[in-house]
Amino acid sequence: MQEMILKGMDKDFRSNEAYKTLRTNLEFSGADKKVIVFTSCTPNEGKSTVSLSLSNSLAEAGKKVLFIDADLRKSVLAGRQKMTGTIKGLSHFLAGQAEVGDIMYKTQRPGLVVMFAGVVPPNPAELLGHKKFESLISSARKVYDYIIIDAPPLGSVIDSAIVAKQCDAAVLVIASQAISYKFARNVKKQLEKSECPILGVVLNKVDMKQNQYYGRYYGKYYGSYGE
Repeated sequence: MQEMILKGMDKDFRSNEAYKTLRTNLEFSGADKKVIVFTSCTPNEGKSTVSLSLSNSLAEAGKKVLFIDADLRKSVLAGRQKMTGTIKGLSHFLAGQAEVGDIMYKTQRPGLVVMFAGVVPPNPAELLGHKKFESLISSARKVYDYIIIDAPPLGSVIDSAIVAKQCDAAVLVIASQAISYKFARNVKKQLEKSECPILGVVLNKVDMKQNQYYGRYYGKYYGSYGE
């Protein structure tokens, strides 16, 4: 297993409190909810940031966490981390080009292990639907307390629904004022067809300055800490 330092792990007080709340909600959803897939309706709604930050928060609480970047079509994680050289990831393993140990990366957060997406394959959906992915998740269940999977936007491709079949629950990340209610409802229905329970929705990228209710709340209770 290789080692690396993840960038962008430090959050401000307000963000940390939000992820602690999300972590608590996940922990109280039941002990049977170990493998959670995160998806969105469209790109750039922040699902990768949300899912990785939640993984970090869970590890911070003493949990053993495996974060899997399963966005094999357009992963942003490796690019944000400014990784150099060849990064072997999930696509390499599913295509038989790497062993599990070659694609696991320890982080500076004890307990948190990251698996990158790897190179873009010509057949992402087929690879994710292969028995090898099912076997990977099955084996990881025996080692980790939580497996957090970052999957592609379900409003664009079917990959997330394929991944969801191997998961205990799903979370939909929606950017504030970015999509219509009708579109979100259609994506929700598509996710439900995978028979994977939906834990809830994370409303992301909320403008606190425009939202007077949240602005007053955080200003009253957390303002001095967040400055």
